[in-house]
Amino acid sequence: MNFSQVSPKVFRAVLALDAAARDGLDPVLVELVNIRTSQVNSCAYCIDYHTGDARRAGESEARIYQLSAWHESSLYTPKERAALALTEAVTLLPQGVSDDVYAEAEKHFDEKELAQLIALIFTVNAWNRMNTTTRKTPGTE
Repeated sequence: MNFSQVSPKVFRAVLALDAAARDGLDPVLVELVNIRTSQVNSCAYCIDYHTGDARRAGESEARIYQLSAWHESSLYTPKERAALALTEAVTLLPQGVSDDVYAEAEKHFDEKELAQLIALIFTVNAWNRMNTTTRKTPGTE
């Protein structure tokens, strides 16, 4: 299914939400969050899409390759690590966002940035669910 053609109003609304969620966040951080969320959700289309965006934003190949093992990697800043921990907690919602994960994010992001980051995470989760459900695969657009 080509969701953008079948349900254009919903597709445009998610595009607008995506643009609003990115506002004020570092473009490289945005793509790290988008890739990591897509890895957790096994969305091949979004992984492919966002790794290209990450490269265009100046992200290194090494950091892209190690993102699935960011816990063990020394390539990410404390702020990025806080964002990635929050990303996983929000994406794996049944486990919940622990007080520790939230408090660590609050150390690195002011309230506005934290709101934007949370919005970014739930938006990429929406894209992942749309694209995996409709069987969208890399190279289809």
